[in-house]
Amino acid sequence: MKYQIPHDQNEFLPNQLGLNSAEAIALAEFDGFLKAEIILTDELTNRTRFSSGYIQKVHKLALGEVYSFAGKWRDVNLSKGGFVFPMAQFLPAVMASFETDILAKLPNRYSATHQLIHDLAVVHAELLFIHPFREGNGRTARLIANLMCRKQGLNAPHWEKIEPNEGASIRFANYVMAVQRAADQDYEPMRQIIEIIFPT
Repeated sequence: MKYQIPHDQNEFLPNQLGLNSAEAIALAEFDGFLKAEIILTDELTNRTRFSSGYIQKVHKLALGEVYSFAGKWRDVNLSKGGFVFPMAQFLPAVMASFETDILAKLPNRYSATHQLIHDLAVVHAELLFIHPFREGNGRTARLIANLMCRKQGLNAPHWEKIEPNEGASIRFANYVMAVQRAADQDYEPMRQIIEIIFPT
C-alpha cells in the first residue's frame, strides 16, 4: 500500500515490538487478530451493537500490542492501485455518517437471510471503501462480518472462496471492484460476493 507521507514505509510500519522484518510483523498481526476474534466472539450477545466505537475497539484489541495508532482513525491519506480512499481530515465525519446511516439501523435479529446478506454487503463494502485505519482494514472488516454472522448463530463467511486462496471461485479484482462501487452506494456487486461466501 502506498502511504502519502514524507518517509518511506513501503517495507513495514514502525511498531511497538521492535520487529524489523515484514514476516515477523505479519505474524504478530495475525496473532493479534486471532486473539481479538476469540475474545470478541466470547463477549458477543444479542445486544452487541456494531457501532463505530465497536469497530475502533476491534482494531485496538487486534493491533494494540503492535501499533500505537491501533483503534484510532488514520491521520494520513492512503491510496492503493490508483484508488484514493477518503481523506483523513474527513474521517471523523465520514465514520459518524456511517454509524448514523448504516450501523445504527442494523437489527439485533434477522428474520430473512437475504436481509442479513444485504447488510453484510453494505457494511463490508463501506468499511473497506472508507479504510478508516492506517493498517488492518481488510482484516477488521472481515472480523466485523464474522461477528455479524455469529450474532445470528451462524458460522463465519467462507472468505477462502476469494483469491488468492487456492481453488477460490471469486477473483480478487472483482472483490476490489465491489468495494469501489460503494463510492456510488452500489452494493449489488458485494451482495453477490457475500451470497457466494455466506455460511451454510
